[in-house]
Amino acid sequence: MKPYFIYFVSLLFIPMLVSQTGCSKEVVEEIETPASNLDSDDITISLEGELQISDFVWKGLNEVYYWQDSVPALSDSKKNDLKAYAQFINENPEPKSFFESLKHSSDRFSWIQDDYKELENTLQGIYATNGVEFGLMYACENCEEIVGYVKYILKDSDADGKNINRGDFFNGVNGTTLTVDNYRSLLFGDELTYTLNLATIQNNAIVSNGIDVELTKVENFETNPIQISKSFPYEIGDGGSYGIIGYLMYNQFVADKSDELNQVFANFKTEGISDLILDLRYNGGGSVRNCIELASMITGQFEGEIFAKEKWNRKIEAYLTERNGSESLIDRFVGELSNGEAINSLNLNRIYIITTSESASASELLINGLDPYINVIQVGERTVGKNVGSITIYDYIDNEQTKNPDHTYAMQPIVLKIANSEDYADYSTGLIPDAEIDENIRNLGTLGETDEPLVATVLGIITGTQKRNFSKTQMSKKLLLQDPLMLSRQRMIVEKEELFSKD
Repeated sequence: MKPYFIYFVSLLFIPMLVSQTGCSKEVVEEIETPASNLDSDDITISLEGELQISDFVWKGLNEVYYWQDSVPALSDSKKNDLKAYAQFINENPEPKSFFESLKHSSDRFSWIQDDYKELENTLQGIYATNGVEFGLMYACENCEEIVGYVKYILKDSDADGKNINRGDFFNGVNGTTLTVDNYRSLLFGDELTYTLNLATIQNNAIVSNGIDVELTKVENFETNPIQISKSFPYEIGDGGSYGIIGYLMYNQFVADKSDELNQVFANFKTEGISDLILDLRYNGGGSVRNCIELASMITGQFEGEIFAKEKWNRKIEAYLTERNGSESLIDRFVGELSNGEAINSLNLNRIYIITTSESASASELLINGLDPYINVIQVGERTVGKNVGSITIYDYIDNEQTKNPDHTYAMQPIVLKIANSEDYADYSTGLIPDAEIDENIRNLGTLGETDEPLVATVLGIITGTQKRNFSKTQMSKKLLLQDPLMLSRQRMIVEKEELFSKD
């Protein structure tokens, strides 16, 4: 039998590839699988226009969707009557609305996109940007105006070195006031160059300050996830001796950056750090392999122990178990990188991790996976709560991975949950900090400095000087808007080449 699917194996947001004729898998490198229908028969009907997209949507979700068994419209029984199936597809010609109609009520994260090129670049941390990473919020209660605040500036970007910095506010683009109706087109539109109109807060109101900054987006800009790495000396007791605290701000889990990350930990080992602050406040996730390697750099004493367990739908889990055994659903601590380089492990028994409402997916996996083994002190805000993973599905028309030339749609459906070694995966409402403190939008401070509020809080806990009077932001989180790109940045990528290699 011909293969039916070709896809990346992933957790919260990786490319999966689907063909209308058969099934195989790919992870990072493209690796075909032998013919396998995962206990399902091919459906072969002739459709044109958007109907073929709806056909692609149903087939992909029927095969790999985590909740497939619980969605009646995705039942395998629909494959028993081709005429009835064709009629069903004919009644659902609009791909996006059809996709939404097939989602489970518990699904907050699956989506479909009409341009897979844009999706691919975003998933790889490559996108058009001027270098200003910002948040958005309503300017006031019950109003339509929007104000942006700068979280940080990407190194070597167009904004780097210009008159705009972390903590700045802006309320307009090209002289037009930002509102709930226009901010998407003004900030996330196709125009590469625009001018941000900066603002200040006066008497709790947003007021334009006359400063304008022209910015140009650079296409295919590749960010460095290692935003900051440094150390802080601190006094131990009253004897005048000093210890050293390591600090790492890591903004995305990227498999190709593991060697650079390993070098950071080599430096930490050389310095002899006693404690580590890992800042994941803006980390939406990424590679699970990189996450496991980072967990192994932090520890080292648990090599070979279970870090995480994967839970797929019934059909996929049965296929993986039968083909590769139950071990194929297990992720373990490792002693070396995928390239064979020995991991620089710190053998820590505790770690301090900074999180915000933007920390998601692989960031949460790191916390949850480490928790059964060492003391994880989480400081900051409750995390997103993405305990599930997705894959990107393309419409392939043959086994040579030729994408359907008639459309550019791709899907990002949830396909699995991931649990820790104790089978805990129930954090869909987010991981709650041990020390809860919001980023104060009016006093963000300088990232990586000892007086930055969240870092200062952690340092106080480590040194015993923190009085635990944790403060909330003066601007309500209820007024915040989500960056439209944030969902696509919140992901976990599972690299499992060995699961789907040829016999």
